[in-house]
Amino acid sequence: MESILFLTGRLAEPSLRRVLAQIAPEGGDAPFRWEVREIGLQVAGLMTADMVRRRVALPVAADRVLLPGRCRGDVEALAAHFGVPVQRGPEELKDLPAFFRRQAHPVDLDAYAIAIFAEIVDAPRLAVDAIVARAQAYAADGADVIDLGGLPDTPFPHLEDSVRALKERGLRVSVDSMDPGELLRGGRAGADYLLSLNLDTLWIAEEVEATPVLVARTPQDEASLWAAVERMEAAGRRYLADAILDPLPYGLLASLVRYQRLRDRFPQAPILMGVGNVTELLEADTSGINAVMLGIAAELGASAVLTTQVSPHTRRAVREADWARRIMHAAVSQRMLPKGLSDQLMTVHAKSPFPDAPEEIAAIAREVRDPNFRVQVSPQGVHVYNREGLRVAQDPFALWPQLHLEHDADHAFYMGVETARAQIAWQLGKRYVQDRPLDWGCAVDGEGPGKGSP
Repeated sequence: MESILFLTGRLAEPSLRRVLAQIAPEGGDAPFRWEVREIGLQVAGLMTADMVRRRVALPVAADRVLLPGRCRGDVEALAAHFGVPVQRGPEELKDLPAFFRRQAHPVDLDAYAIAIFAEIVDAPRLAVDAIVARAQAYAADGADVIDLGGLPDTPFPHLEDSVRALKERGLRVSVDSMDPGELLRGGRAGADYLLSLNLDTLWIAEEVEATPVLVARTPQDEASLWAAVERMEAAGRRYLADAILDPLPYGLLASLVRYQRLRDRFPQAPILMGVGNVTELLEADTSGINAVMLGIAAELGASAVLTTQVSPHTRRAVREADWARRIMHAAVSQRMLPKGLSDQLMTVHAKSPFPDAPEEIAAIAREVRDPNFRVQVSPQGVHVYNREGLRVAQDPFALWPQLHLEHDADHAFYMGVETARAQIAWQLGKRYVQDRPLDWGCAVDGEGPGKGSP
């Protein structure tokens, strides 16, 4: 059985022992043996690797050393010094059970099965350099294909130059237009895909090597889409089929049924679903919408989705779709619900926003003997404490008179920032950690899928 040494500070030691007794009770069917060692530090969050090296003597009688999640410093060097693996745990003690569950059942979020087409909807109005810049940003967020969207009655004289510029940078390109002439020009310039061809324009596919995305003459004319699919399969040509997704509340359900009929008729057909018709035309946070739509696409066995970032509220749509496709792929491949895999799509609320109860915070506050302010959040509100006592409020303005910082501008500014963050966390139900920005998931810049902790 593995033996783990947990390092902590004085204030957190009792809570750590309680949590470990629940995870790995002595004498029971415990997953590991554990020892808690307080290294002569009051606050565990102030621990550093250098401090651990100085205060923990060799040899370490454990198979692994677990540090507080906010421990700073070179953990790999510490592992080399002790001769055993050294690892940071979660930032909050209450997250230890979930931490060990993830270790026991690791889930890979690097894999996915659905390609993302990211449309530049106003490409004719942009210079080639601007198209390239936007395409590279979309690709960095997870797009696999850059879709150049044409505009009605708007010339696109630099279409060929745009396609070639993107191809030169290693990007796959699709051309999206209602104009057969533009589609033909895009295909001849080297586009990988053409959106969209129906039975009447299918001749374009015979003129170029680009893979066509097939649609019906009208969304309700399913027979014409099926006929186009059958023609491409008979010719042995690659294609994607799109039954056209309609927005809420004007036909979304009926269009989803069309997609299901398409799948039933052609069990192996590669399908593209245009989720931008839903995200763009519904004023709601798009992270949840993308989670649902990519989940539906995964159920359908779709090969690709087409998304857009036109409205300001959809500005993270590509990144959200990237996370969603990975989460749903893991759920399908592991035969599990899409829970506990990643919190990147939970941009506004947290699953466990308040790890500490008010009475637990009060117990810790009674042990503090220094003047430094600690800030924590519970369902009761914002808690601020130091050796002078504990203050609790739901509004930072109510806390201000109790802090007595009128003549300490630097500290007043710091506490203003921290209590404002804490108030936002309390109002929304988000996790708050002092001295750390609030976690907004994939709604803000950060590490991409597969690179950060789930």
